Amino acid sequence: MKVVILAGGLGTRISEESHLRPKPMIEIGGRPILWHIMKIYAHHGFNDFIVCLGYKGYVVKEYFDHYLLHESDVTYDFRNSERSVKKIHRHQAEPWRVTLVDTGMDTMTGGRLKRIAPYLEDETFMLTYGDGLTDLNLQQLLHYHRAHGKLATVTAVQPVGRFGTLIMNEDQSVATFAEKPRGDGHWVSGGFFVLEPDMLAHIDGDDTMLEREPLERLADAGELKAYRHTGFWQSMDTMRDKALLEERWRTGGAPWKIWNRDSI
Repeated sequence: MKVVILAGGLGTRISEESHLRPKPMIEIGGRPILWHIMKIYAHHGFNDFIVCLGYKGYVVKEYFDHYLLHESDVTYDFRNSERSVKKIHRHQAEPWRVTLVDTGMDTMTGGRLKRIAPYLEDETFMLTYGDGLTDLNLQQLLHYHRAHGKLATVTAVQPVGRFGTLIMNEDQSVATFAEKPRGDGHWVSGGFFVLEPDMLAHIDGDDTMLEREPLERLADAGELKAYRHTGFWQSMDTMRDKALLEERWRTGGAPWKIWNRDSI
């Protein structure tokens, strides 16, 4: 099954880093967040990726073009004056198939998805954004999608609030204090979709945002189901988010690291 990753946006809310590289290439623990997302999918057996590029897409292409070199031990032998010899010894390359597609600088999320339709081969596919991490069981998500038979499934999450919550009595004494509670009772889209190819008919063109008309139409038609995920989910929208994810990775408390705990 193919996994589509939207990686073409500007990332304006984290411009301190995105002015140099696309948001999915911003690093957590020395690796692009895109790599972390792909490791999550690969852990569940999904290794065929289509990455939708736009802003500074060449950075993503260069990363994967040199991926084997980055993941290997290498000997360069310059003793022959006419040519150097490069020998790759040990590598940790992933069993991934990665298709990188330029979907335009200014194309909206729905438009990017429409543009890569020829690569989907008219099959059920997964979709996510290039900035969200989770410990979601993707096989269970897929099973849920296939069981209900609708065109689209979106993962619903309750993000942790930024501030502590106070519940006060009439005399202003604090009845309950919750430090950074999980949302305010509302569920939001965490991305991590499973979609049928027929849903592409609801996307008009490059100017279509997936999160507006297409999903609204599917919801109105009863073709959009939500899969509730109560575990870890965190997007990287700001430098504050990046710092939080970096700290969790550094201290060994990264819930999204569901692959081999003894590896990188």
